[in-house]
Amino acid sequence: MIRFKFNETKTTQAAAFLLKENGGKMNYMKLIKLLYLADREALSQWERPITGDVYVSMDNGPVLSKVLDKINSGRGPSGVKSYWHKYISSPEGYNVKLLKQEPQFDELSKREKNLLLHIFAKYKEFDKWQMVKICHDILPEWRDPDGTSIPIRVEDILREVKKTERDIAFIDDEVSDLNYVRAILSPQ
Repeated sequence: MIRFKFNETKTTQAAAFLLKENGGKMNYMKLIKLLYLADREALSQWERPITGDVYVSMDNGPVLSKVLDKINSGRGPSGVKSYWHKYISSPEGYNVKLLKQEPQFDELSKREKNLLLHIFAKYKEFDKWQMVKICHDILPEWRDPDGTSIPIRVEDILREVKKTERDIAFIDDEVSDLNYVRAILSPQ
């Protein structure tokens, strides 16, 4: 099973980038859909997501699990603000907003920023419910969980974006090797 490492800093910067493009605030359900679509397109083009999050099918479409956790939690386990919460507010109603007018984007490459701009431009006119319908209609890896949640495997996304089984096996090997090296090099 392919598992990328979640990168909170990069994910926060991607979310902040989309929020900034939208005038500083957005419905969080729409934000999650845009991040999912950006990750999906990154997987298609570069065989790597932007966020490294875990995906699940929920009633209103695909969700980035760790992003939803960040949105739903005000602070980290020790009460300290996480990187996410330094830049993005807890929901006010169903909207999140930028807390700093000039967030950093140094973790995002130029091509990732361009991809985020492309996704934003393509879907900026749609509201959250239209985004739900679009995701239900265009994403064959999403399955109706009937009130629960169902994992969306990276392999399933890769198949839907027309990667071959050989491509998927190669990606799996690369990610496993990278995760192994990270485990060896990370401080205990």
